[in-house]
Amino acid sequence: MDVKDIKKVVVAGGGVLGSQIAFQSAYMGYDVTIWLRSEGSIGRCQPKIDRLHKIYLDTLEAMKTDPRAYAYGLVAKEECTPEKCEALKANVEAAYKNLKLVTDWDEAFGDADYVIEAVAEDPKQKEDFYTELQKHLPEKTFIVTNSSTLLPSTFAEYTGRPEKFLALHFANDIWKMPTAEVMRHAGTGDEAFELTVAFAASIRMVPLKVQKEVPGYLLNSMLVPFLSAAEALWAGGVGSVEDIDRAWTLSTGAPAGPFRILDIVGLTTAYNIAIMDPRAKDPTTIQSVIAAKLKEKIDRGETGINAGKGYYDYTK
Repeated sequence: MDVKDIKKVVVAGGGVLGSQIAFQSAYMGYDVTIWLRSEGSIGRCQPKIDRLHKIYLDTLEAMKTDPRAYAYGLVAKEECTPEKCEALKANVEAAYKNLKLVTDWDEAFGDADYVIEAVAEDPKQKEDFYTELQKHLPEKTFIVTNSSTLLPSTFAEYTGRPEKFLALHFANDIWKMPTAEVMRHAGTGDEAFELTVAFAASIRMVPLKVQKEVPGYLLNSMLVPFLSAAEALWAGGVGSVEDIDRAWTLSTGAPAGPFRILDIVGLTTAYNIAIMDPRAKDPTTIQSVIAAKLKEKIDRGETGINAGKGYYDYTK
């Protein structure tokens, strides 16, 4: 299959990244469906799509006059004129109008060309998803996982088509942070790997080829230890959220500290990663304390920026 043959893209999961991947793909002209487990999931996903609709429009408007607002995922820099930015608002409206949110397996996957799995970062949920998914896919379909820490080889057999399965991992705020890490497992075919590189480029991402299968790929191999170190300082009572963030931003010039980043990532994802650490099972360890404190925030509905509150309050 050539990337030009990809027409229908299905994103499984409408969380922080699932919704972004779907909206960006639709913005670039693909026929996109988001598959969700329940009507309740649709209700939780739609506000994320509404938010992205506004962000894309606002960003295009800002780029007319402010070079600092430039977002690679929306337009090439050499084409970034006020007239082009205004014209591209039509792409945003088309994406918003045409995105489909469904719960039916056959409706979502029955004629899919390319499936991007973005379900919860939980091995059992992913295994169950792939086991059911293979019953509904046509033979032509390629599958990628957006897992941030789990290896594609862990799930390849459950897909029923390991040669057409690999990882495609995105960063958050993909319209302005356009990395797309492409990582194969030992059984991934060359066609699937090159197709995924081409697909990433077609939605204005920068494909980053990961040469070996490794947990965390390139970005999260660096990011997860950084965030974990910040969480340990917080959970251990060494510093407040605000002071830990200021220590990082004021000392490095970075635009956001670790807890702002965690709010963007989503605390549910952070919790799922935390409990996969074997040390979290021992209540005497700092890893266990981190997991418990994250669970407390999740139980209060403080799951990050999309919920309006995480480590910071975004409702003010």
